[in-house]
Amino acid sequence: MSSLALLVAVLLVVVAFMFSAGLIYFAYRHPAWRSPLTIGLLGLTLLATVVVPVVVR
Repeated sequence: MSSLALLVAVLLVVVAFMFSAGLIYFAYRHPAWRSPLTIGLLGLTLLATVVVPVVVR
């Protein structure tokens, strides 16, 4: 793997972590909706369903 591909992979992981943490924090601030962990995992799942087909292509 080239250095650019590794850098993009690391940045993608960081963005996914920040996205999930943001969703967990938002769900924590509004506890009547759902469990924060459920919202965070749902967000990561949705992000993966969008990103994986693009990366595989």
